[in-house]
This record gives sequence, structure tokens and C-alpha cells, in this order.
Amino acid sequence: MNIAAGSSETSQPVFHVLDEHAHPEGYSTSLGFWIYLMSDCLIFAMLFAVFGVLGGNYAAGPAPKDLFDLKLVAVNTSMLLLSSITYGFAMLTMEKSQVRATQMWLAITGLFGLAFIGIELTEFAHMIHEGATPQRSAFLSSFFTLVGTHGLHVSFGLVWLVTLMVQVARYGLIEANRRRLMCLSMFWHFLDVVWIGVFTFVYLLGMLR
Repeated sequence: MNIAAGSSETSQPVFHVLDEHAHPEGYSTSLGFWIYLMSDCLIFAMLFAVFGVLGGNYAAGPAPKDLFDLKLVAVNTSMLLLSSITYGFAMLTMEKSQVRATQMWLAITGLFGLAFIGIELTEFAHMIHEGATPQRSAFLSSFFTLVGTHGLHVSFGLVWLVTLMVQVARYGLIEANRRRLMCLSMFWHFLDVVWIGVFTFVYLLGMLR
């Protein structure tokens, strides 16, 4: 028996495919980077918690008052805060599509970042020279871990900054480079916020103990 085409015996189940919502270009990149920043927040939260527990255990060794130079730390803090301001200027010039001005402000930001790392390494070298090594006490172990982790993040940010400057020099302020610069901006300002916590919780409160 012939079955007519389109009869009920030969009909196949019809699956309705829901149209996926359109996302703006770079949506996945921004979302992924926000997730990364949240994971970094958890890392620093744990390091702050560890310092809060161990920061008072000096093991008869040097205390914060014996080691910290608040004037030097204040200068170092100003380096990082100024770098945040100059990065803001870089973003403003980027919005105006001014490539040379953007590169200039990025370079100034990098110089402030390098100054911050240089001062921090000088502080570490002085402390180690005085015998205040991470193995000396729980306080020093937690201090070097917290401050050193932040310093590594700034160093990574500097490498990222130089890489983006090369990309902008080669390809200009294309949409991909703008998106990357925006991600680095969030990362850089995040490090500023973390450092304010370090300056307050580690250095200022440490001097009051």
C-alpha cells in the first residue's frame, strides 16, 4: 500500500529550537574576567584572614614597629594610587581614539607601577638583611605571603600593560584592544583597592599593636 507523502504515518516529531539571545561582542570575555576577579578576591580574603590570625605571633622576634617605615610605605602607596589615576586618563583618551595620548598615559602608569615594585623590593631586602625572613615567625610568614602575592599581581599587570602597548602600537585602538584595556583597567583598580586594605590592616594597625 502506498502511503501519501505528508500523511500522519510518515510525519516526524518536530523540535522547536529556541533562539539564543544575542550577546554583545566581548560579552564572554568580560564575564570571564569578572569571574577571575571574584576568585582573586577569595584568594586575598584568605590571605588577609591568615594574617589576622598569625599577625600577632612574633616568636620573640621583630614586631611591626621594629620593621615598618610608614613614610616609605606612604610613598609607595602614593605610587600605586597615582598609577590608578594615570590609567584613568589613558581610558579617557582611549574613548577619544587618541592613540598617542593613550600610549603616553599607559607608559606613565607603567613607570609608577615599576616604582611601586622597586620600593617594595627595597623594603623586603632591608627586612631580610635585618634577619626578618619569612621563616623567622608566623607574623613574617603571613606578611611576606600577603604583600608578596600583591606584588606578584602588580608585576603581572606590568607585563600585561607592556603587551597591550605593543598591541596598540601595531593595530591601533581596535575593538579587541579596547576590550583588553578595559579588563586591565578593572584589574589595576582592583589591585589598588587590595593595597589600601594592606596599608590599613597590615601597616597602620601593625604599628598600633
